[in-house]
Amino acid sequence: MDTVPRLLAADDEPEVLTIVARFARQLGFEVTTCGGGPEALAILPEFRPDVAIVDLQMPQIGGLDVLRTVRETAPDCQVILMTGNPTVDTAIEAVKAGALDYLTKPFDFDRLRALLTTVRDGIDRRERILDLEADVAGRVEFQGMVGRSGVMQQLFDTIRRLAPHVRTVLVTGETGTGKELVAKALHGLGPRRSRKYVTVNCSAVVENLFESELFGHVRGAFTGATDTKIGLFEHADHGTLFLDEAGELPLALQAKLLRAVELGEVQRVGSLESRHADVHVIAATNRDLRAEAAAGRFRSDLFYRLSIIEIHLEPLRERREDIPYLTARFVKEIAGRLHRPIGGVSAAAEQLLQHAAWPGNIRELKNVLERACILSDGKFLGERDVRRAMTPGSAQTAGVAAVPAGAPAGDRQRLSTAQREQIERVLRESGGNKAAAAKLLGVSRRSLYRWLDRLDIAE
Repeated sequence: MDTVPRLLAADDEPEVLTIVARFARQLGFEVTTCGGGPEALAILPEFRPDVAIVDLQMPQIGGLDVLRTVRETAPDCQVILMTGNPTVDTAIEAVKAGALDYLTKPFDFDRLRALLTTVRDGIDRRERILDLEADVAGRVEFQGMVGRSGVMQQLFDTIRRLAPHVRTVLVTGETGTGKELVAKALHGLGPRRSRKYVTVNCSAVVENLFESELFGHVRGAFTGATDTKIGLFEHADHGTLFLDEAGELPLALQAKLLRAVELGEVQRVGSLESRHADVHVIAATNRDLRAEAAAGRFRSDLFYRLSIIEIHLEPLRERREDIPYLTARFVKEIAGRLHRPIGGVSAAAEQLLQHAAWPGNIRELKNVLERACILSDGKFLGERDVRRAMTPGSAQTAGVAAVPAGAPAGDRQRLSTAQREQIERVLRESGGNKAAAAKLLGVSRRSLYRWLDRLDIAE
């Protein structure tokens, strides 16, 4: 195991701390000890322990309060409570609050060894899983895209089959799904791979300059046209032109674009002559161009010309099985660029990523992981690192929708009622089994308990 597991011990009895520290170090743990609750909570963010052994009865801040704070601020840290005065009620309360276990003094060292070995082996297993996911991500990468899911494997096969033959392609899909990567793959696997690949962002060009940008102009064609300039169509001659966000093309320009795509004829602004440009055109859009054409906001003839071959990309929420591999690939890439020793994400963080809404798709996932890598100083990205890097939209889960904080009282009440009915129905279907209910809802068991408490649903 490459990562040395960390243990934090908190007790107001120095001799207990000495015993725990010596025992844990023999098992391969890096140990920090502190004499009370306030000191433990102060060192928690900097030390970032994998497991904490905390005495139940300490002055100022007791063990249960430390446990609750750890569960809120460092949810990836396991907590073992210990006490010299055990009761059934406190043991139940500790486990309900999220403790890994509850030990009595004097210690049963075999039991303590088993608990610490479980934590250590869990970290070791997590590292091996992350290495495996990174390895799989490399093997299922295709032209910069990562996908093990059926829909992505089908997409890769489609690109391989079409790339040698297509002249015009329309790539559709939500923002952030990787449409430009598909365009680059079609070019890179096609017969023009050694020719120019030119990108035009149709949403970023000023409308009254767009025609000149795309088709060029002659000297004196308009104020400021001091030189003759070729447009991007001519610049891409014998290559590929990628029209990103083609749905934003000005309607007045679409007729000229149709002629250029269909006949290869380009007319510079201010010129009476047509020029020929042999260009393969790949257009991408997050709009429904069929509906736009029906509404008169996009030329039907141009739509039909661009969509001779249409490739649609599924949103990330429809291929969640790819998230672990995308995460492994992005964390490795980002950590290398930032020179950070981050090996991956914790199990709790991966579960959070797996069930997030991702309205911005793969681009948003990558941005969240980059923010988390910048903000984290640990060897793994924990649940807290990832959660604070998320936007409110992505932090919502797919299973139980969050109530918007600014929603009117009536709307909040209706949403709470709907959430209550959804959770109660799933609990009935699972026979009261919380783990099964959480899985059906697409949330962690801890999240389900928070929802039960928030909506005052009897367990």
